[in-house]
Amino acid sequence: MGVFVFLPLVLPLTALPVARLAELHLHPRVATRLLSALAAVLAVCSTLCLGLLVVVGTAQLPGNPLPDAWSDPEVREAVPYDEIAGKAAIVALAAVAVGCLTAAWRHRRVRRSAQEALAGLPGGELAVLADEAPYAYALPGPGPSRTEPGDGTGAAAGTRGRIVVSTGMLACLDDQERDALIAHERAHLAGRHHRFLLTVRLAARANPLLRPLRTAVAYTSERWADEEAARVTGERTVVARAIGKAALVSRGTPAPTLAGFAAPSPGPVPRRVAALLGPAPTAVHWPSVRTAVGLAVWAAAAGTVGSALSSANAMVTLFLVLQAATPF
Repeated sequence: MGVFVFLPLVLPLTALPVARLAELHLHPRVATRLLSALAAVLAVCSTLCLGLLVVVGTAQLPGNPLPDAWSDPEVREAVPYDEIAGKAAIVALAAVAVGCLTAAWRHRRVRRSAQEALAGLPGGELAVLADEAPYAYALPGPGPSRTEPGDGTGAAAGTRGRIVVSTGMLACLDDQERDALIAHERAHLAGRHHRFLLTVRLAARANPLLRPLRTAVAYTSERWADEEAARVTGERTVVARAIGKAALVSRGTPAPTLAGFAAPSPGPVPRRVAALLGPAPTAVHWPSVRTAVGLAVWAAAAGTVGSALSSANAMVTLFLVLQAATPF
């Protein structure tokens, strides 16, 4: 297996430049899907790499993870061995498991609590909470089905979930801006943005080097919803104004994996407003390799494929070693 088994652990170092180029130059819909897919594949390969290191690095230690059927000393001698890497991988793999389970549990708990809080309210897609604190977010899950005319850009039919908004937030916006808010949150539900956000959050827990992708997807998913709101309302300036107003007073969402209207972060909001005040982005599905962003995207895709092949090669190699040394 050699040093190539470590490749999936270090390839996420490319996440920062790729995330930066994608969020600046790709259509936000394409960027969200691409970066989420990269994060998921790299996280799986990274975790698989740790698992293989646990096996091959502790093959000759008492209490190792090899099955009892492979307990013959000759088999253990045939398996590659690195005690330091094996012990470190055990700690890292345990940290990954705890981090991912904690993030998934918190996401589920927040969603359930939010849905229970809406249980006594009248039915409908929009849930208005009598709360002076200004906030608005999309809550996926059981809710009315809604059919919207779409063009394949993400605001498709069959939206499931509810739009949660406080009276404090509505008081900050005029009628046009409220329409922009609802269109924005509806786009989050239609595009299932919470799935992308949860994916990259779990990926970042699996490998901290993937945190730039988590930050980038949080931004591009909001930009995706911004563009959908601008398309539906036909007023890019109104959407930009609504986001700016909401950002000044909003306290965000109850969980990072729930998409909100305008988080109180000083960084992405001005960029979102500036993008809305400019022309709509071109819906390019895959950039040309002749451009800087295209070259970066193709390099990221090649690196991801290399990471997956490296992990598969390590698995197959270990399997063949055990198969040759042990009768099944």
